[in-house]
Amino acid sequence: MSHRILLIEDNQDMGHLLEFHLKDLHCKVDWAVDGSSGLDQALSKPYNLIILDLMLPGIDGLEICRQLRAQPNYTPILMLTAKSSEIDRVLGLEIGADDYLTKPFNIQELLARVKVLFRRVDALSVRTTATF
Repeated sequence: MSHRILLIEDNQDMGHLLEFHLKDLHCKVDWAVDGSSGLDQALSKPYNLIILDLMLPGIDGLEICRQLRAQPNYTPILMLTAKSSEIDRVLGLEIGADDYLTKPFNIQELLARVKVLFRRVDALSVRTTATF
């Protein structure tokens, strides 16, 4: 099954690297380079996962996460950021991120975390469908 990912990342080199490796997982990747267009895309199309940088031009990643969590539809969010202090990680998770990974990171770890989030959502959707 192909998954659709929204990557919200302003660093061009990082974005190309992530897009390249996510396609190895047979994912369709849409990419936004600023917070405003990223939020617009997240609200206008269904995604299986959003990979979200925190320090973005326009709207920052925390505000994007807040606004997405105020919506009725649930999409997993993996925060991928250089903000690595304990308070930043806790804040990101408390606001609604499902996972938090700091830069620099190992690409294999990122891919493993993406697969875990897909498995979790797939398992929940099967369980929800089976109970009705």
